[in-house]
Amino acid sequence: MAVFQDVIGQEQLKEHLQNAIRTGKISHAYIINGERFAGKEFIAKIFAAALQCEKGGVEPCGECHSCKQAMSNNHPDIIRVTHEKPGSIGVDDIRSQINGDIAIKPYSSPHKIYIMNEAEKMTPGAQNALLKTLEEPPEYAIIILLTTNVNSLLQTILSRCVVLNMKPVADEQVKKYLMEEMHVPDYRAEVCVAFARGNIGRARQLAVSEDFEKVKEEALSLVKYVHEMDASEMSAAVKKVNEYKMDVDDYLDILSIWYRDALLFKATSDANHLVFKEEIQNIKKVASRTSYEGMEKVINSLQKAKKRLDANVNFDLTMELLLLDMKENG
Repeated sequence: MAVFQDVIGQEQLKEHLQNAIRTGKISHAYIINGERFAGKEFIAKIFAAALQCEKGGVEPCGECHSCKQAMSNNHPDIIRVTHEKPGSIGVDDIRSQINGDIAIKPYSSPHKIYIMNEAEKMTPGAQNALLKTLEEPPEYAIIILLTTNVNSLLQTILSRCVVLNMKPVADEQVKKYLMEEMHVPDYRAEVCVAFARGNIGRARQLAVSEDFEKVKEEALSLVKYVHEMDASEMSAAVKKVNEYKMDVDDYLDILSIWYRDALLFKATSDANHLVFKEEIQNIKKVASRTSYEGMEKVINSLQKAKKRLDANVNFDLTMELLLLDMKENG
C-alpha cells in the first residue's frame, strides 16, 4: 500500500499532514492545490487511509481491514464525490453526495472523509451549497478538495479550509525516480524531466508515451531540414503537425528546448548540460551557422505561436508563420 514516503518531494505538505495526524489537530476541510498529474489524489488517498487506519500511526499500515478497504477504493467512510456533467460540479452533486449524506455517522471508522477532485469545476451555486456544510460540519467529517486553480474558489470557502500548495519537484529527484523506479534510460529521462517541469506524474506519463516519442521525432526532423524547405514542403510539414494537434504544446516545447540547447552550446561549447545530448552533431551545425540574435528570435517566435494557439488563432497560419521565422533565423 502507498505511504507518505512514496510521495516524491512535497516535504512541507507531507509534514503538515503527518503532523495533523500525530497531534490529532485535524482540520474539517483541506484544499490541495497543484497542477494536473502532480499527485494530489495520490496524497489525499494516503492521508485518508492513514486517518482511518486501525493502528493509529502517521502512515497507513496496509494490513488492517480499514487499510485494505481504502487500498481497493471500497472504504465505506472514504467517499469520492463525482459529477455527472463533465464540465461542472453542480448544486445537486453537492446536495446529494455531501450535504444529504454528511449527517449519517461513519459506518466503521473515526472519520467520514469526502474527496472531491476537480473542485475548480464547482459552480458558484455548488460552492455556496458546500459553504453551509463547511460552516457547521459534524465532528467526524473531513472534506478534501483537490484543485488545479485555487483562485476559482470563493474566498468564503478558502477561509474555512487549510490550503496546501504542491510545489515543483526538483529535477534531480524526478530524474532519479524515472531511472531507478521506472528504468528509463538516462537520455530519455533528461528529456522527460525538461518537459515535466517538476510535475512527477507528467514525467511518468512522458516516459511511457509512444505518442510523445513520435512527436519528438517529428519535431527534431523539422529542425534539421527547415532552413532548406520550400513553400510546399512547409505546407506539408504543417499538415503533419496538424495530425498531432492534441500534442502541439509538446511539439512546440520540444522545438523550444532544442533551440535553447543550441543557444547554450553556442555560448559554452559544452555538451554536458544539453537536454538533447544525442543531437549534438545537429546542434553544433545550427550553433555555428546561426547568430545569437537569430536563435533568440526563433525562441520568441515559438512562445508567440503558443500564445496564438491558446487564443484560438488559425492553426495553419500560426504554424506557417513560425516555420518561416525558423527558416529565416534558425
